[in-house]
Amino acid sequence: MNWKTTLLAGVTSLALTSQAYADTTLKLVEVITSPERTETLKGLVAEYEAAHPGVNVEITSLPWGQAFEKFATMVSAGQTPDLVEMPDTWLTLYANNHMLESLEPYLKDWDGAKTLNDRAIEFARSADDTAYMMPYGFYLRAMFYNKKLFKEAGVTEVPKTLEDFRAAAEKVSALPGKSGYCMRGGPGGLNGWVMFGAAAAGSNDFFTKDGDSTFNSEGWTTGLEYLVDIYKDGLAPKDSLNWGFNEIVAGFYSGTCAMLDQDPDALIAIASRMKEEDFGVTTMPKGPSGKAFPTIGYAGWSMFADSEHKDEAWELLSHLSSKDSNLAWNKRIGALPIHNGAESDPFFASPQFKGWFKELSDPDVHPTVMPTHLEEFAFFKDSIVIRTSQEAMLGRITAKELATQWAEYLSPAQKNWMAANQ
Repeated sequence: MNWKTTLLAGVTSLALTSQAYADTTLKLVEVITSPERTETLKGLVAEYEAAHPGVNVEITSLPWGQAFEKFATMVSAGQTPDLVEMPDTWLTLYANNHMLESLEPYLKDWDGAKTLNDRAIEFARSADDTAYMMPYGFYLRAMFYNKKLFKEAGVTEVPKTLEDFRAAAEKVSALPGKSGYCMRGGPGGLNGWVMFGAAAAGSNDFFTKDGDSTFNSEGWTTGLEYLVDIYKDGLAPKDSLNWGFNEIVAGFYSGTCAMLDQDPDALIAIASRMKEEDFGVTTMPKGPSGKAFPTIGYAGWSMFADSEHKDEAWELLSHLSSKDSNLAWNKRIGALPIHNGAESDPFFASPQFKGWFKELSDPDVHPTVMPTHLEEFAFFKDSIVIRTSQEAMLGRITAKELATQWAEYLSPAQKNWMAANQ
């Protein structure tokens, strides 16, 4: 073979390789969307595309308020992506229906797995003890409070208990056009109901040993009624009946309401619009037992089992999950990173995060993980809870009836799960 033949063969091979890459399009769906998150994701994806010439990533962004229904419709129509942003509450639903690819074989050979913290591994394998997703960050609830509104309303101490919280909300709500609490009555509102319910009950156990839901127990019902009364008594904005994440965060930084329970991701918008000295972050209020039960959640990336480009999809997933990418991602979205050593980064060592670290170090604070092992939980959280809690806030059903409806839905689900996992 002379040099011309060799050169021609090389050019032909390169052309065929480039053509193969050019034909590769990865589909990625994000479901917890905001302008900041989407721009950050696009930047990380651009890095991947630059390192993989010819591979194009098509990003579809679904609005969080309708994401569960819209994505389920896509899947039902056979329009599954290669990768999806997977909330913890959806994982079991899709994993149990054999729609997700196990990441275990990929993790064995991934250098990035060596620095993953224990919580990341635990949550990755929360469905059938198999890594069907790679978490990208953790969301722990704490209480934001507006120092200026507190001072104006005569609130001299940061609320520590449910009684303190109610008293502070009453004082702030007495100010013209102000409310005590930025209530989340719309999408994503379950966390608030769980935290106040568990605080009143003194326990974050969702089920008895026999599989019966505790939602309709006396303690939990008292907590649900406490939150219903916050709204009915005018201590939260009237419009908060339908508020989701963006609305409650805007309600706080605009000074409409003085208290907000949220994860670190709310800092992105709040810190850019409020002076550091004008707000604080503290532990969620404690109930009669002296304990608080802030929810801790997570989200991450999952690969669909029917992806036709699994190797490329894994390379994208591993790039998004690398230590550098994960640090950059969480600095923009506000979650706590998945790799060991991230807490020493100046961003996460800043005073803004003191409230969460203080909460984590409090022995009377018990982070609560939602019962995401139930595949029925996603529909419960994103549909049933919104409709029924709004009915209770409007006085159409009582808190007891609300608790009973939730228990009647979850008890059979838990018992079926127990029977299948004996």
